[in-house]
Amino acid sequence: MAKEYKLSPARFKELQEELVYLKTVREKEVADQIKEARSFGDLSENSEYDEAKNEQGKLYSRMAEVENILQNCVVIEEAYDENSNTVRLGSRITVLDKEYNEEEVYEVVGSQEADPMNGRISEDSPFGKALLGKSIGEEVVVEAPVGTLRYQIVNVQKA
Repeated sequence: MAKEYKLSPARFKELQEELVYLKTVREKEVADQIKEARSFGDLSENSEYDEAKNEQGKLYSRMAEVENILQNCVVIEEAYDENSNTVRLGSRITVLDKEYNEEEVYEVVGSQEADPMNGRISEDSPFGKALLGKSIGEEVVVEAPVGTLRYQIVNVQKA
């Protein structure tokens, strides 16, 4: 069974646009590079041709990857209760780091949208899994390589 990807409507649209770009503009550019490189003569010693073929391989690989994601995705557009205090996909959470007594803000997103350096935590990550289903005031315990981390949920809102 194929992996199921959870995407926001915005990310779904971005991937659709990327696929259209790859199949139209980028594929033609790479084909032109190959055509130009062929005109340089002997293909066995033609580094431009090798580079163009490598680029074509990368392009087709990315196209296949994006198509796979789009074919196996679920667009998350569930009705969001503004009064809900429960963490779910698409929630923006403010947590209190118990060790350093500092507040941090995270957004729980699908794995394709994760960007931990910018506070976008994958629902598949240990931290994301620990947060899901919890409510304001609850303590979250995360087992990490550096040890056990403890957070308290301070606020939950729609992202």
